[in-house]
Amino acid sequence: MASSHSSSPVPQGSSNDVFFKKEVDPSKHIQPVPSLPDVCPKEPTGDSHSLYVAPSLVTDQHRWTVYHSKVNLPAALNDPRLAKRESDFFTKTWGLDFVDTEVIPSFYLPQISKEHFTVYQQEISQREKIHERCKNICPPKDTFERTLLHTHDKSRTDLEQVPKIFMKPDFALDDSLTFNSVLPWSHFNTAGGKGNRDAASSKLLQEKLSHYLDIVEVNIAHQISLRSEAFFHAMTSQHELQDYLKKTSQAVKMLRDKIAQIDKVMCEGSLHILRLALTRNNCVKVYNKLKLMATVHQTQPTVQVLLSTSEFVGALDLIATTQEVLQQELQGIHSFRHLGSQLCELEKLIDKMMIAEFSTYSHSDLNRPLEDDCQVLEEERLVSLVFGLLKQRKLNFLEIYGEKMIITAKNIIKQCVINKVSQIEEIDTDVVVNILFWELQVTDILRSLKATLNIIHSVVLSVLDKNQRTRELEEISQQKNAAKDNTLDTEVAYLIHEGMFISDAFTEGELTPVAVDTTSQRNASPNSEPCSSDSVSEPECTTDSSSSKEQTASSAIPGGVDILVSEDMRLTDSELGKLANNIQELLYSASDICHDRAVKFLMSRAKDGFLEKLNSMEFITLSRLMETFIIDTEQICGRKSMSLLGALQSQANKFVNRFHEERKTKLSLLLDNERWKQADVPAEFQDLVDSISDGKIALPEKKSGATEERKPAEVLIVEGQQYAVVGTVLLLIRIILEYCQCVDNIPSVTTDMLTRLSDLLKYFNSRSCQLVLGAGALQVVGLKTITTKNLALSSRCLQLIVHYIPVIRAHFEARLPPKQYSMLRHFDHITKDYHDHIAEISAKLVAIMDSLFDKLLSKYEVKAPVPSACFRNICKQMTKMHEAIFDLLPEEQTQMLFLRINASYKLHLKKQLSHLNVINDGGPQNGLVTADVAFYTGNLQALKGLKDLDLNMAEIWEQKR
Repeated sequence: MASSHSSSPVPQGSSNDVFFKKEVDPSKHIQPVPSLPDVCPKEPTGDSHSLYVAPSLVTDQHRWTVYHSKVNLPAALNDPRLAKRESDFFTKTWGLDFVDTEVIPSFYLPQISKEHFTVYQQEISQREKIHERCKNICPPKDTFERTLLHTHDKSRTDLEQVPKIFMKPDFALDDSLTFNSVLPWSHFNTAGGKGNRDAASSKLLQEKLSHYLDIVEVNIAHQISLRSEAFFHAMTSQHELQDYLKKTSQAVKMLRDKIAQIDKVMCEGSLHILRLALTRNNCVKVYNKLKLMATVHQTQPTVQVLLSTSEFVGALDLIATTQEVLQQELQGIHSFRHLGSQLCELEKLIDKMMIAEFSTYSHSDLNRPLEDDCQVLEEERLVSLVFGLLKQRKLNFLEIYGEKMIITAKNIIKQCVINKVSQIEEIDTDVVVNILFWELQVTDILRSLKATLNIIHSVVLSVLDKNQRTRELEEISQQKNAAKDNTLDTEVAYLIHEGMFISDAFTEGELTPVAVDTTSQRNASPNSEPCSSDSVSEPECTTDSSSSKEQTASSAIPGGVDILVSEDMRLTDSELGKLANNIQELLYSASDICHDRAVKFLMSRAKDGFLEKLNSMEFITLSRLMETFIIDTEQICGRKSMSLLGALQSQANKFVNRFHEERKTKLSLLLDNERWKQADVPAEFQDLVDSISDGKIALPEKKSGATEERKPAEVLIVEGQQYAVVGTVLLLIRIILEYCQCVDNIPSVTTDMLTRLSDLLKYFNSRSCQLVLGAGALQVVGLKTITTKNLALSSRCLQLIVHYIPVIRAHFEARLPPKQYSMLRHFDHITKDYHDHIAEISAKLVAIMDSLFDKLLSKYEVKAPVPSACFRNICKQMTKMHEAIFDLLPEEQTQMLFLRINASYKLHLKKQLSHLNVINDGGPQNGLVTADVAFYTGNLQALKGLKDLDLNMAEIWEQKR
């Protein structure tokens, strides 16, 4: 056996053979053995060149070749005719005539000495030492291996003489092509004088085939001789193996005899006891199985009793438990083969009964008289139905309830409108407004729906909570079991009889009866028989209280009903969560239905233009009531319905358009009839302005009696400042307050009102500019001319509006959402436009005086008398200007205006003096001009409010160069 692993020393011709590291080229190392003449020129396989390498005895037998040579190579080289042996290779090859001449060193090649190889020797010395060490450790191959290599090469060379067609695995002479290739009969069927040659070819063919056979037989014999040692070694190993098997068989026989003795002495009695215990356990199982069958037999009558009392959940639990017992514990019982299908049909019948019962309940609940407390109708019945439907995964019961709810909502709303119309004799505005708010009764419907849906929602959440708690308990139990398994004793009894561990047999005898009887107790119907007092079944008749606690869990509904949630609910958490969301969506849908019906009625009244006929207060009342209804439904349902809000917004937009058009038309008529004269201010407008100053932007209530006794004032007092205004501006302020009050009453139109108010203010600015600055009032009203008083009054009116723009802006800013604050930029643009308009009016007043100065001073001549007529006219016009604007504009604005007028006066005077060549030289002309200027200055400063005006008249003279 020690030598059984040895292999044959003959080298194999594989790619990984250690004897053949590199393929040997036979043309370079080994001279091929001459082969017999090739008589198969049409052989289809092999290299075409290899077929004609050797000479042919048929064609070249009389021609001399190198194979006829009888002189060896040393004899040929040692020519006896030579006087002496050649001294080198060149004289050997080229003869005696070769002259050995000295080769001249090349000038381009360096002289190489040993020093050039010093660096290389130093680098290679370490490698050479390692190589020598490896040669000592691994000696070269012995002569035998070289002999084997030579022998293998020789055999390989001999085999190469055999055509490759004989080496094919599918070689068969019954193939015509193969046969013709091996025996070319074309050589034998010739005519003429070639008969002798064909006979010789046949003989040579026979000899060639015999030669091929000899080569193959020699190689086979050689291979067998090389492996003879392995054959003899295998025979020796076979004999040793037989001896070992004989000894092993004897040892096994002895071991079996010992085991049989041990079994007889030690195991037969114990195993007999185990068989008796197993028999007893089987009898107990049969007894419990019979009791379970008796209990299952009472399932159908019990289900009928439960259905008669509408206990759908109990009936479904009993059916589910019975089906589980049939599939697990009573599977294969022939007498119960049809019970499963019967229970399935009964379960389908219960599904239909529950759906019909829920539909009936929905109709009764939705059509009952509405009460203030909104109690749920038969709450226990509703809870039972919902649990049964959830247990059976009949989740479409919400669709049934939703359809009933839509029909009921439509009927109730329709009946409310009919009852309201039947109680009135004449339909007027107030009555229609009241009809529109039957929604106040709809809120009671929504509260009732919410109470019912809350009960359903609570049932769904209780089931979801139970699922989550059960999953948590299972995870905790798994963790405890894993910890317990890690601490169990790992010792196992290995004594086996009939495929069962002894420890398992005892354990099954103790635990199985308890588990079976616990299952029968759990599945027993209410009228099942109690456990017998038989001594065999006493330990099995105990009920596991902890197991019963795990089967159901108590939960309470907000209405006060306690329910038991069973573990066999087949709904996932995602399904229960989706169902809870659908319940909430159903409540949203109810709110949307009520809003849609309100929108439908509202739009039907809007078609004939009724809503557009409402005045501001009536529409505000309508809007407030609808917003109240929207807020109430939002509080009930938890979501704002947008349909009624959108319809209300649409009507509000129409109302805003009409509201704006009315006031814009009114303002346009007022402006077209405005004569731009100062108007008296009634007391109610002063009160209106005073209320704005107190921070309350609203129309004041009319005071009866007190207003009639108060006389109108000449000016409007705003925060201590006097404003002389026209009547149009007073009405414009009132219109602006109406816009602000409308925003307070209808917050949803704030943005529209802001846009409309901006448009109104822009219209007033542009129209007043056309009428006053553009002189449009000459044609519209019939004014003869636009006086300075008209211009000053227009400027003061614009200043009053500018004063209230920040107040209006703050009012709208407090009511706009932050994302719409960008709309406030309209007020900034309006303020800029108003300031530009005021500046243009001031420029117009200055331009009037400028043209006057240009006309008068162009005719000015420096001569007596003093003051001259020119300066008297200028002072007269300045006095008229002062009288026209002083009572209209504040003193500061009057001073600023006259300073600008004085600047224009100085410019024209300076220009005229330069034209007249009058200079400040103290001469007579200079004295006359100084006297006229002094007269102008004294007259101007004598005017009211201009005493302290700095005129700086020295600027009229040219500066000396």
